[in-house]
Formats: sequence, structure tokens, C-alpha cells
Amino acid sequence: MATADPAAPTPVQVIDDRQQTVSLAAPAERIISLAPHITELLFAVGAGNRIVGTVSFSDYPAAAADIPRIGSYKQLDMESILALKPDLVVAWSSGNVQAQVERLARLGLPVYYNDPEDFEQLALALERLGTLAGRAPQGREAAEDFRRDLRALEAQYGDRPRVTVFYQIWDRPLMTLNDQHLISRAIEICGGHNLFGDLEALVPRLDREVVLAADPEAILGGGMGEDSPHWIEEWRRWPTLTATARDNLFFIPPSLLQRATPRILEGTRQVCEALETARTRRPEATE
Repeated sequence: MATADPAAPTPVQVIDDRQQTVSLAAPAERIISLAPHITELLFAVGAGNRIVGTVSFSDYPAAAADIPRIGSYKQLDMESILALKPDLVVAWSSGNVQAQVERLARLGLPVYYNDPEDFEQLALALERLGTLAGRAPQGREAAEDFRRDLRALEAQYGDRPRVTVFYQIWDRPLMTLNDQHLISRAIEICGGHNLFGDLEALVPRLDREVVLAADPEAILGGGMGEDSPHWIEEWRRWPTLTATARDNLFFIPPSLLQRATPRILEGTRQVCEALETARTRRPEATE
């Protein structure tokens, strides 16, 4: 009687964030990551040692520094990618150059698109990437830890009095995020309201006068680096602005909030603590 070969590879199949089916004959052993947050997600599910190439600014965890670079998230080195002979490419839908990723797919490389719009999609990404990399148990564990910690934040802050918020992602030009972005969901969990969440563009550009007219109770700022709090300090030039008058100008390290990884919960916690501080600085709170 014929028996199954215990050494035969096990096919894996998942759905990506574009609702496309990604099928592999066996779990991926040579993965290309096309964004810093994707590199971090792969490490989070125990698949960091399977990443053979990644992009610039992939700096977390520390072991990511040893991975060969294949360009930046918006300008890939196609020859370097092909030379690494990957069996899976994990792409960033809204960040990578679509034509380059499509070319990789036409050359026969399996592509998984990652771009979570809410926290549940982020948890699912942990499960799915774990499956693709042969780390399904680690992926499920990471996802459940994430969901548990998220529920705790929602229970603690979700029903707190609302605080109007302007989130600044860039300085010149002045840029924010609408409600389709994960950061708006973080603000919402903390009892905040993104004043520009209804704008059509995912990353709207604003005139400073528009922000001044909206008069947010709190201003939160990030940026490209971990040491850019001077962006927030510039708002002190408008002392009648409510956020300035009450000293509700808060810097959140961008790596904790602007990357869709499990660390976003730490960034969300910092947002929650900032908005709680803003509540204590309301005139009625000091009476």
C-alpha cells in the first residue's frame, strides 16, 4: 500500500490584502520584503531568517540590519532581486512602484500584497505571512497577542470624552491622514476624532490656515525620523490655538505609529496617554 512521503513539501495558500489568492507549492524559504514594516512583520512571526533581501530603512529589529538591500520601497533594484532567487515577494500596495512589482509577477515570482487598513487586517497579515513562511503557529500566536492587547486598549480608552485631533505626518508641505489610514483608527480607539478624516485623499496636503481654523484640541506629530519633535514646536508660533494654549502638542515616534506592525499598539498607547493628558488640561478639569 502506498504511503505519503513524510518529506514531501506541503502546499500553502492565503488571501492577501488585495483579496488575491497566493499559492506556494511549499512554504517560502527565500523571501523579499519590499517595505520596512513588512520586514518587521516577518520577524514578528519568526521568519526573519528567511528574508534574503529588503529595502532601505528596514531597521527593526536590529537583526534586520544584516539583510542585503535591494533598493528603496519606491525604487527597487530589479536585478538584485532576481539574483537572490526568491520564492516569495511581499509587496506594499500603496508604497511600492506598481509597475516594478507587476514586472516581478510577470517573471513568475509569487507576490503577496500587504497594506492593512485596520487592526484586524494587520492581525490577519501576521497569520497569513506565518503560513506562507512555514511559521503558522508563530503567526497565530502573534496575531492573538495583538488582538488581546488591542482589546485592552479599547476597553480602557474607547469610551473616554472625545478630543479633536490634527495628526501631522509631514511638515513642508503640511500633510495629514484621512480615516482610511490605520493611524486614524488608533486615534479613534483612544477617544480622539481626526478633524480631517473625511477628506478624500489618503494623505491630504493642507494649508496651515485650514488647521488654525479647525482649532484642534491636540496636535500629534510624527515624521520620517525618531528625532523630529521640532515640527510640533513650530505650532507654538500660534499661542491662541487651543492645542498650543493648553500645551497639547505631542510627538509620537513614527516607527511606533506609522508602520503597520505589532509595535503600533505601543504607538497607540502613547496616543491614548497624550489625549488623556489633553482631557486633564481642559478648563473644567481644573475647576
